[in-house]
Amino acid sequence: MDRSGWLLALRDPHIGRALATVHRAPEHPWTVASLAREAAMSRSAFAAHFTDLVGEPAMQYVTRWRMESALTALREGASVAELAARSGYESRAAFARAFKRVMGLTPGSVRRAVPNATTPR
Repeated sequence: MDRSGWLLALRDPHIGRALATVHRAPEHPWTVASLAREAAMSRSAFAAHFTDLVGEPAMQYVTRWRMESALTALREGASVAELAARSGYESRAAFARAFKRVMGLTPGSVRRAVPNATTPR
C-alpha cells in the first residue's frame, strides 16, 4: 500500500470518515454499502474513490486491518477465540483461515513464537 495514498485517503472527508469508522469498530459486519453510508456517498462512487485513494478495495482493506490488528493482539497474548469474536468472525476456524490467507501464517504459529506465551485459551 502506498503510504502517500493512504495518508491522502485519511484527509479525504468521505473516505477518511469510513477509515476511522473501520478502525474504531473492526468487528462490525462491514459491507461496501454500510461503509458508503458512513462516508455519505453512493456505493459505486465510494467503492471507486476508496480504491483510487487507498490502493485496494474497501473490503480487502477491512480484512487486512482486522488481521494486522489481530497479529498485534496475538503477540500480546490474546487467544484465537477472543480475536475471532473481536474481528467479527463467527468461528475460530473461519478466523484462522482468513488470518492465514492474509498474513501467510497461522495464528497458532504467531502465538508459539511469542516468548512466555500462555496456552491458547
